[in-house]
Amino acid sequence: MTKFLKPGKVVLVLQGRYAGKKAVIVKNYDEGTKDRQYGYCVIAGIERAPLKVTKSMGTKKIARRSRVKTFVKVVNYNHIMPTRYGLELDDIKDKINLNMFKEPTQRAAAKKAIKKTLQTRYSAGKNKWFFSKLRF
Repeated sequence: MTKFLKPGKVVLVLQGRYAGKKAVIVKNYDEGTKDRQYGYCVIAGIERAPLKVTKSMGTKKIARRSRVKTFVKVVNYNHIMPTRYGLELDDIKDKINLNMFKEPTQRAAAKKAIKKTLQTRYSAGKNKWFFSKLRF
């Protein structure tokens, strides 16, 4: 069987607090590890998508409505659904590792770094589908 759950693949979270949210796989562990003996991955996603912006809005309002709230999570493969989309994540990969989940301050720092990179990507107009709200 081919491995299609690779870093950069956009997925939908199916279970838990972030169910129905879009995320991107940062690191995957197909065989599992000693503490988690199942296939899982580390994902970074969008908790709150940016709001609609129109021409008549001022720059301050546009900046406020263009904010992205992010999350970082370790998820079992059974709780995500892959999509056909991909995302380049060279800058995100460096900021995330498994040790950051043990200490909340490291996790918060990683979330801020991810938020910054996703924010710049959204303002540049790249990956439009990833930043749109999921409709179902």
